[in-house]
Amino acid sequence: MSTREELRLIALTEFSNSGYIGTSLQRIAEIAGVSKSSVLYHFASKEALLDEGLAPAIERMQGILDRTKGAPFSAARRDAFIVEFVDFLLESRLEVNLFLNHGQSLEDVPVIDRANALVGRLADYFSSATTSTEGVMRFGMALGGAAFILSSRNKFGEDVSTSIAEPPVDEVRAALVVIVTELLAPLTLSTPKAHSTPSTQE
Repeated sequence: MSTREELRLIALTEFSNSGYIGTSLQRIAEIAGVSKSSVLYHFASKEALLDEGLAPAIERMQGILDRTKGAPFSAARRDAFIVEFVDFLLESRLEVNLFLNHGQSLEDVPVIDRANALVGRLADYFSSATTSTEGVMRFGMALGGAAFILSSRNKFGEDVSTSIAEPPVDEVRAALVVIVTELLAPLTLSTPKAHSTPSTQE
């Protein structure tokens, strides 16, 4: 692993655990065993570290949404999205935790604005794919609830102070796919209306 990638992962972990504001470049340098100047050699600022930490997850989620929007909306397309979404959450726990639990303190930070815009497009798309208020609420509870559960350290044993053992990843994945599918299965689906969304290439 390159020094740059190691610094990115350390920063992402610290930002997720302690918050962006509560994490210093000096702290990241100490964990990595390098000098602060070495961190600044690879990243011009703490915000640059945040951007590089979150950008891959944002791009992956954008790809999932683009594939979902690129096919006629159906039960099969919905089910495929659920599997991709659950896998995304499992592989991006730190990013999701950082965004959900610390994002409000980072208003006007460009990478957080990008993440917020993507969440808005996701909500807008699925809101247009169902014909009822109940359907909209089911989408929100299913997707938001899954994100919240997987971003909660205390629920899955990532906090060493807890006595709860983390379930096997395959077990968690299977359970989430079943639960999210059950929440969304009763929906009467419609083809989402076309939306004029801003380009993600900003």
